Amino acid sequence: MAEWIGRKWTVIFGCMIYMVGVVIQMCTGLGDDALGLIVAGRLIAGFGVGFESAIVILYMSEICPKKIRGALVAGYQFCITIGMLTASCVVYATENRSDTGAYRIPIAIQFAWALVLAIGLFYLPESPRYYVKKGRVEDAANSLARLRGQPRDSAFIDAELTEIVANEQYERSIIPTSGWVSSWYSCFTGGLRDQKSNLRRTILGTSLQMMQQWTGVNFIFYYSTPFLQSTGAIDNVFLISLIFTLINVGSTPISFYTVERFGRRTILIYGAFGMMVCQFLVGIIGVTVGFNHTHPLPDGTSVANNIPAVNAQIAFIAIFISFFASTWGPGAWIVIGEIFPLPIRSRGVALSTASNWLWNTIIAVITPYMVNKDQGDLKSSVFFIWGGLCTAAFVYSYFIIPETKGLSLEQVDKMMEETTPRTSAKWKPTVTFAETMGTGEKGLVVHEEGV
Repeated sequence: MAEWIGRKWTVIFGCMIYMVGVVIQMCTGLGDDALGLIVAGRLIAGFGVGFESAIVILYMSEICPKKIRGALVAGYQFCITIGMLTASCVVYATENRSDTGAYRIPIAIQFAWALVLAIGLFYLPESPRYYVKKGRVEDAANSLARLRGQPRDSAFIDAELTEIVANEQYERSIIPTSGWVSSWYSCFTGGLRDQKSNLRRTILGTSLQMMQQWTGVNFIFYYSTPFLQSTGAIDNVFLISLIFTLINVGSTPISFYTVERFGRRTILIYGAFGMMVCQFLVGIIGVTVGFNHTHPLPDGTSVANNIPAVNAQIAFIAIFISFFASTWGPGAWIVIGEIFPLPIRSRGVALSTASNWLWNTIIAVITPYMVNKDQGDLKSSVFFIWGGLCTAAFVYSYFIIPETKGLSLEQVDKMMEETTPRTSAKWKPTVTFAETMGTGEKGLVVHEEGV
């Protein structure tokens, strides 16, 4: 849909779908049909979130100046953490209600944010790269002028627009116009050894989002509470959960600086290493003196034998969250918005986002089987699994992730064709696409795509 009606309007449409889902959930009562109604509402709202989570990243990547693109796209992850914190506070404030407000209030608040996003987008310009893809060069120029705060006849605007147009021409020479089905197929063309291969970029985007989920961060946010409750070491489990969420919020803005100062590849490598160390330490402490060692109390509950050891585990979990929030949380989203060529960018980002949600769901489904007492009952040993997967993420980052810092989206295309991930940080542009294609500022000729 982002190719038909544009990035901006696709997000607005997604907001509308989401709001319909929220309203359906709010209308759910306590009757026999309550479960079916709330599930239907959740499914519809989830459909809207699918639109937004993929296209917001695409839109932000295409409109941001290259020098601050990473920091601004990292703001997407920061807003997610703010949402998690808000949700925690609202749920805490309504947990003692015994009426339908206990669930209707938290659900209703979600409507407001979708409405704000939809209204705000009405006042923002469409992506200039979308306009170029559609052959609407003058609209692209006007959009770019608004985004950069420059007059339409600025040499800066002409130079950037010329490069976008030339890149679109170059990519069209490699990926010709095709039908709807064929355009999806284009995401999987080329060989794994071919530097220009779309398949390589699609695998990179989808596997990067898979690795983000493999770090185990959602296990921490979804299932850390049962662990803490089972030890009896914490009087107020919600307080610890809230602290974890606050650390998540507070650490994410660090990436605004580091992603532009040190680069995407660097923060992903060091972030994976830091998370790996924390996960293994939580596991080691747990199986030796921590979570795994409790004794029963007369009231039927249990308490940890070594409270300081449990506190140490909690501390390393908090450090893990800080590493994730400042590196892999925003980093994975930034990279997938930068690596795809314009003809398949919307589809590539959509596939990568779908991979994120797919693995999020898989981990949410299998985790209870790993930790429930009547199933795997792994207790702290589960952190060895996450530590092993963080090790895989560390190796993956070193060998697979390219450095895109400081490059325009068009230069990222060129860089990925001419270098390898391990040498990408040294790559410097030596020729523009405009020079390659022989496109001058006075003769912008673009492919016009039918709608």
